[in-house]
Amino acid sequence: MARTRAGLRGRGRRPWLWRLLAALLLVALVAGGAGWWKFVHWTPSREAYPVQGIIAGAQDGGTNFRAFRAIGADFAYLEASDGASARDATFDRNFAAAREAGLKIGVIHRFDPCAPAERQSANFVTIVPRDARLLPPAVELDRIASDCPQRVVEAAVESELMTFLNQIEGHVGKPALLKVSPRFEQHYHISRMLERNLWLERDGLQPTYAGRPWTLWTANSLLRTEASEGPIRWVVVQP
Repeated sequence: MARTRAGLRGRGRRPWLWRLLAALLLVALVAGGAGWWKFVHWTPSREAYPVQGIIAGAQDGGTNFRAFRAIGADFAYLEASDGASARDATFDRNFAAAREAGLKIGVIHRFDPCAPAERQSANFVTIVPRDARLLPPAVELDRIASDCPQRVVEAAVESELMTFLNQIEGHVGKPALLKVSPRFEQHYHISRMLERNLWLERDGLQPTYAGRPWTLWTANSLLRTEASEGPIRWVVVQP
């Protein structure tokens, strides 16, 4: 009988416990939501990084470059070519609109370790104009040889990348930036091998994974602003 009464008393106390847990969960959700809202509207301070801009491509839909210029973007890096044949469908439109808005323009090529350097550079030069006003081109490095459908020797990736860089730099007349993902850097340690300025990425915190200073930093890949309906990738320049 005593055991039965104890069990009843234990069940009687449980609603209070559940209410407490529910209240704690609610507090955590509210705090998490507030933190998330703050982050997606955050950009690094202008005092620390006077020059800031955006990345734009087909995934962003119709980008209003005038609106981004109005909220403080100084430049736009436009996704242009990808591997040996792919091209961003919005590149020509974005290029004209960004220039009309008064933004400085750079271009991004996504390097494909599965494709020969000559074919990739041919793709790049057919879409990217010779224009002394362009910012240094950026070569996005994320894919690795193990992603290829057919076997690619790991040692060939650096060689092909170097060939590609030499060819596109001859076209644009200036050194390229290496837009290196943490994955690619961890696999190839490319920042130690090639003397090029680096473009790194890390939401909210300065990236350190390359082991040397960066020139550009994608500081918020999910930025929400009044200049666009969806998130935009926000970039800052090292002073």
